[in-house]
Amino acid sequence: METNNLLAPLFFVLIGLMGGAILKFGLKKMPLPYTVGLFAFGLLIGTFDRIGWLESIPILKSSIDFAGNANPDMILYIFLPILIFDAAYELDVHIFRKTLTNATILSVPGVIIAMLLTAALMIGIGTFAPSYEGWNWTFALMFGALISATDPVAIVALLKELGTSKRFSTLVDAESMLNDGTGIVLFMLFFGAYTATGVSDSPVADFIMVVAGGALVGTLLAYLCIQFITNVNGDEMLQNSVMILSAYMTFVIAQNYLEVSGVIALVGFGLTVSYMGRLRLKPQVNKFMRQFWELAAHIANTLIFIIVGVVIALKVDFSWMDLLILICVYAGINIIRILIITIFYPIMKRSGYGLSVRESTILSWGGLRGALGLTMALMVSYTFSIPEPIRRQVLFLTAGIVTLTLTINATTIGWLLKKLGLAEIPSSKLLLDYSVKKQLYEGSEKYLKDLKQKEALEATDWSIVEQFLPQKEIYPEMPVRTKDVMADIRLRILDRERSLYWSLYTNGVISSGTQRRLNAAIDEQYDRDGKKPLCDRGDIFEFCEEPSWIISMKFFSRFFQKWADIYYQDRIILGYDLARGLIIAQKESLKLVNEFGSSETVSTEYESCLSLLQVEIRKNITRASNFITKISIDYPKSYKEAVTRKSVRMLLSNEKKRIEQFKEQGLISQEEAEQMVNELGERHNKVFTSYQFLK
Repeated sequence: METNNLLAPLFFVLIGLMGGAILKFGLKKMPLPYTVGLFAFGLLIGTFDRIGWLESIPILKSSIDFAGNANPDMILYIFLPILIFDAAYELDVHIFRKTLTNATILSVPGVIIAMLLTAALMIGIGTFAPSYEGWNWTFALMFGALISATDPVAIVALLKELGTSKRFSTLVDAESMLNDGTGIVLFMLFFGAYTATGVSDSPVADFIMVVAGGALVGTLLAYLCIQFITNVNGDEMLQNSVMILSAYMTFVIAQNYLEVSGVIALVGFGLTVSYMGRLRLKPQVNKFMRQFWELAAHIANTLIFIIVGVVIALKVDFSWMDLLILICVYAGINIIRILIITIFYPIMKRSGYGLSVRESTILSWGGLRGALGLTMALMVSYTFSIPEPIRRQVLFLTAGIVTLTLTINATTIGWLLKKLGLAEIPSSKLLLDYSVKKQLYEGSEKYLKDLKQKEALEATDWSIVEQFLPQKEIYPEMPVRTKDVMADIRLRILDRERSLYWSLYTNGVISSGTQRRLNAAIDEQYDRDGKKPLCDRGDIFEFCEEPSWIISMKFFSRFFQKWADIYYQDRIILGYDLARGLIIAQKESLKLVNEFGSSETVSTEYESCLSLLQVEIRKNITRASNFITKISIDYPKSYKEAVTRKSVRMLLSNEKKRIEQFKEQGLISQEEAEQMVNELGERHNKVFTSYQFLK
């Protein structure tokens, strides 16, 4: 028996991951979301345990009992850091900034209003239902806080499955993470009345301090983490270990020791690392980080939703009156959610990317509750200073709301997305996709004909081989506007451009600061959905232009010309990098446009789009080339410095590639390669620490 108890946690993890793998495979062709399937699986095995069907399998019963009696702090401290950091790290920082206003509206005033209205609903229920008459405003506000915050665990997992647009999914993602932090803070303010912390004398000030303190702590720890991993540039294993450790430390330090919001701290940590840290890490470290957190988030999601199902199955008791009240509360929180979005809609439709009526409908219906709310309800159920009926009712209502939102809202939101047209693929994209797939089919068909001519393959049963050809696409019969085709081609060009900038950075052609600015210009293009001309790179060219005060000073003083060449140097170097990177990218974009034309990816009726795009791209090349020519004449010293730095970066980057090749070929050992890379890293740092190469 003792052995079973010791092995229970491990056995539950094995059962959970095995069940998750089977569900993942089985649900591929079903409309049921993976997370809902996990929740149902947890309910099922928990019910089997409760009715005694697992008595004959002691190890299985012990593992289910372990999950059903899981300490809320275990869920909070083990699973939440993984899920919050993964979501924050994967957020597009540019899109997050644009959606931050709307996310903040929903996660601060939105959650506070929802909490107050939910509390009023519970007080109202108490006047009609005798079993709920023990609810006072403190209990009602505590419940309102824990049930009003939408759960990031449930929503992030669902959005990834449904494949919603990046802007909308970022808004929902950001809202769920921020109101997660708000919900915990508000919950603790009222829950503290029944724990050792006591009631706060100034709840508003405490709320601001906890939220702002969390953001500050997360940002500060992220900065320290980035500085450390930058200094150990050659040790990839150490970099990865520090990043993983730092994510957990951020949550624990903020939540447990500094008593600020651990969730907000993790959001700040993840966003800062994503924005500042990615470019300071090696590509292989970034790749490992992405793969590790994706796997960790999958495991955490799998286990946490099964645990939620098991806890509800084992712990929740109810009467018919409880069920009736649950239905009222479920209807109430959905109406409150709709009401809040309706109240703030006039502001939200004008903020950031705006919000359409269709998106607001999805936002209203997508207010899922999950593991976080249930974790807080479990904390209430384990607090014996709260009356037993209240503890039982809070747990039942929370579990019921989690169950209903996951089984009703989550399972129907995909249908609602399609019904509202938010899951439709634009006709222009369908047309270009058709052209690409048509080329793929024709290329495979031609290759098959060549294979049939080979004497060595004459015994092949070609009727079987032909079954493996890609499916022949049907031309999409729908009206497509020329400007939509052009916008879609622009977006594809920008995608190619973004990946090229990363390649230029890893090859040492451009610096990290240059890559960030060039990508920011692409983000601005994306904000206009490809409707903005490719030559409209205002921020890039404005940065490259000389400030008017320097032009005027140069006019009056030849001495100032030399002074500017020295003290204006950093800006000139960055400007050169921007122009050179842009020229290389635009030349590749020209090749891509020519490929579109020669490969018939774009049908004849839309070929005029390609000519216009070529004009836009050539304008970029001309402006950037003119800038480089100008600085080579006006600022020869800075120009020489810029080209020298670029050459140094390229030399070191090439050396690094050679070291990797030698290691793969077995010419040097892993230890020797690491030593060489460390020595190279020291030389590489001189590019950034030295103000001038040329004296």
